[in-house]
Amino acid sequence: MRYSSIDLLRTLAIFVMVFVHFCENLAGYSPKFAGLGAPLFMFLSGISFRLWLNGQLTRGIADNTISKITVRRGLFLFGVGFAFNILVWLPEDVFNWDVLTLIGSGIIALNFARRVPVMITLLFCAMIVLISPSARAAADWPAFWTQGYFDPDLTLTDVIQGYLVVGYFPVLPWIVVPLLGFVTATFVFGTSREQLPDERVLRTGFLIGMAMVILAAAAIASRYFSPQLFPTTWPKAWTMFPPSSEYLLATIGFALFSFCGSCRWLDQTGSPTRFSGLKKFGATFSRHSFTAYILHHIAHLWPLWIYAIATGHDPTQFWQKATTVPIAVLLATVFLVCCWMLFRWMDRFRVPGVESWMRWVCD
Repeated sequence: MRYSSIDLLRTLAIFVMVFVHFCENLAGYSPKFAGLGAPLFMFLSGISFRLWLNGQLTRGIADNTISKITVRRGLFLFGVGFAFNILVWLPEDVFNWDVLTLIGSGIIALNFARRVPVMITLLFCAMIVLISPSARAAADWPAFWTQGYFDPDLTLTDVIQGYLVVGYFPVLPWIVVPLLGFVTATFVFGTSREQLPDERVLRTGFLIGMAMVILAAAAIASRYFSPQLFPTTWPKAWTMFPPSSEYLLATIGFALFSFCGSCRWLDQTGSPTRFSGLKKFGATFSRHSFTAYILHHIAHLWPLWIYAIATGHDPTQFWQKATTVPIAVLLATVFLVCCWMLFRWMDRFRVPGVESWMRWVCD
C-alpha cells in the first residue's frame, strides 16, 4: 500500500534540497529553509524500511534473506554515494560523507534495529545524541572546516574521523534520524502489512513532534536573549554543520509531526479521492526521489565544472558565484518541471531509474 503522506513529504524534501542546492551552489545564498530537506529525507528512509520489512514478513520471507537484501541495499547506497562524490563533486571530494553514504549506513543499522526492542533503539539514539558533541570536540571539528566546508587530508585517520564525526553527514549524530523514522513507523504501522495506522499513535506523535519544535524554538530564543549563559565553544543555535542540539531537535520534531499529521489527514480521514491530483504528483516524484537527488546535482554542477575547464579556469571557479538568486530559483523551477515530464515518461514506458537498479541488484 502506498501512503500519500510519505509520497508528498518525500517530494517536499526533494523540492527543498533542489532549491537550496541551486541557490547555494550557483548564487552563494542559503534560503531560510535550508537544512530541512535532508533530515526529512533520512527520517522517511527509516519509515519506508519499516513498511518494506512488514511486506517481507507478511510474505514469509526468511529472516536470513531479509538481512542479505537489507545489507546489499545499504552497500549499494554507500557505493553510489562514493561514485556520486567522484563524478559530481569531483574526485578530491570522494570522502566528504554526503547524505547517500549516511543513508546507506542507516539501512545497515536498521538491519540490527529490527532485531531489538524499540526501547533499546531509542536508548541507543539518546546515547548517540549525548556523546556526539564530545566526539566532535575530541576530533577537533573546527580544524576540518577552516574554509567553511569540510576539507580533510587523504589519510586513514581523517577518512575515519570524517565518516564518524566531522564530515557533512557523519554517523554521529545523523544515524539517529533514520533509526527514529523506523521507530516511529513501528509504533504507527506495527509489524504486519495488514495493520492500519494507529490513530492514537498518530495523534501522540504529532503532539510530541510539535513539542520538540517548540522546545527547540525556546532554546534558540534563550540563546539569542541570554548568550552569556552558554559556553562560547558551543555551535550556533541553528546550524547544520555541525548539527546543533536545537537544530537536530527541531528537524526531527518537524519530520515527526509532519509525518503523523499528514498520515492522519491524508491517509486516515476523508475521501480517498481528495487531492487526487496532488497525490499522483507526489507519488511520481516519490518513486523517483533517488534519481531526482542525483540528477539535480548533475544538472547544476556539471555545467559549472565544464564551463570553467573550457575557459581555462579551475573547475570550481564559478561555484557559488555563477548567477543571481532569482535566476537560480528560476533554474531550479525549470529543473523540477523537466523532472516531472521525465518521470512521467519513465513511468509510461517503464524506463528504470536508480531505484529500479537498486532493486535489480539487491533484491
